[in-house]
Amino acid sequence: MDEVLIDDRGAWRVITLNRPDRLNSFNEAMHRALAFALDAAADPACRAVLLTGAGRGFCAGQDLADVTVSDGAVPDLGVTIETFYNPLIRRIRALRKPVVCAVNGIAAGAGANIALSCDIVLAARSAKFIQSFAKIGLVPDSGGTWFLPRLIGDARATALAMLAEPITADTAEQWGLIWRAVDDNRLINEAEALTHRLAEQPTQGLALIKQALAQSASNTLDAQLDLERDLQRQAGRTPDYAEGVDAFIAKRAPKFSGRPG
Repeated sequence: MDEVLIDDRGAWRVITLNRPDRLNSFNEAMHRALAFALDAAADPACRAVLLTGAGRGFCAGQDLADVTVSDGAVPDLGVTIETFYNPLIRRIRALRKPVVCAVNGIAAGAGANIALSCDIVLAARSAKFIQSFAKIGLVPDSGGTWFLPRLIGDARATALAMLAEPITADTAEQWGLIWRAVDDNRLINEAEALTHRLAEQPTQGLALIKQALAQSASNTLDAQLDLERDLQRQAGRTPDYAEGVDAFIAKRAPKFSGRPG
């Protein structure tokens, strides 16, 4: 069985974590398959990505059976983080196109933070998010300690990380952790429609938006103003800017190409 499924929809792709019997928890094979899928999605012909999970859960994080050691040796979990999880988050964040995540069930541990690393997150109302690390004496990884305070503030981030209590999709939406909670039977259709819509937008402009928002976390206002100037200069030179202006003046729907120039 393939650990990750790739469904090419032309201008966009669906990437599905596919270990449903293990709630799509990560082993080394799934890490490598997902890295391949994300690298392939860097193809300019692909203008948006939808990430989801097979079965009844999005991702339960690390498959603990895959990191056991024998003879009482102490594991070096930092090696796993450096080899697999950190590159995964960097791949998602570096993709120069929108990444939508459809959370179709439990998103626990690294699975929750992989979802949060995506640009727009939808979740089924039955879904739950849990920073489960503290239950086994660990620290939130896969960007969790970076994403959580920025999305929901220090107080909620600290409580979620230390108490390891699950929150519902509705609560996640109310807190600003995700974009939207939707009825279970509408999740995939709504996520696919959103991804299709994004794939028809000015891809280069969206990539620059993604870059600007990412750098804002560490920039001063002055540095961010300079960055906005530089990125706007790039955006103004794209064919999609010219098309957007022409369409606005002509009062017609634009037909964006997504080309850089």
